Amino acid sequence: MAKFVVIGERIHCISPVIREAMNTMNPEPILKRAKEQIDAGATYLDVNIGPAESNGPELMRWAVTTIQGAFDNFPLALDTANQAAIEAGLQVYDRSKGKPIVNSADAGDRITNVDLAAANDAIVLALCSKAGIPADNDERMAYLQELLERGMEHGMDPADMWFDPLFLVVKGMQDKQIQVLDALTMCKDMGLNTTGGLSNISNGMPKHIRPIMDSAMVAMAIKCGLTSAIANPCDLRLMETIKSCDIIMDNTLYADSYLEL
Repeated sequence: MAKFVVIGERIHCISPVIREAMNTMNPEPILKRAKEQIDAGATYLDVNIGPAESNGPELMRWAVTTIQGAFDNFPLALDTANQAAIEAGLQVYDRSKGKPIVNSADAGDRITNVDLAAANDAIVLALCSKAGIPADNDERMAYLQELLERGMEHGMDPADMWFDPLFLVVKGMQDKQIQVLDALTMCKDMGLNTTGGLSNISNGMPKHIRPIMDSAMVAMAIKCGLTSAIANPCDLRLMETIKSCDIIMDNTLYADSYLEL
């Protein structure tokens, strides 16, 4: 079994500091966030440049080369709705420490990101949706099937398609959480890798509650088959939970110092 994959979420243009750094191509705030997440145990770093309609390719090339150049080609997830920007990032990406991740495809307008990942031997995060939140797991699995077939038609290894059932905010959608866990179990039963934006579930909660809720969900989700998540690796409680789950799931060998590794 493979260890749980944490895709660090904190290089995101929604952050005013990161947005300003991207607008001015100032590397310092971005490299600071990168180092914090790598030191905290991230497996990948998500680089979210937003729509980047005016300069997407240039910005993504700069971000990829800047981060990989500073951190020994650390593996990245390229995150934007601008497909040309993802293509540009893939062209300069150094895969010596891990394949790039394309974030993300869906069964609707972004299904061509599956083709892009296949053409570049990349991993793709595949959202089990087409337009908005799926109504139920029948819909989720129908979209998953569309995406899986698309990838296989283009020669993708199913292991490189990480399916996202869409984690939903607990406040207001409390009754939908078991559905998401059930969808993860279905993916596990099909032998598929899974992922998702874990922090979504605790949106709108008080700051002190969010790490508790995220940690509880990740433990339950890992048991149901979750193999990776876009999350905050600087959340110590969350990372301790993930490392402990890796021990219990027999993904890593126990040592008294396992939390420090």
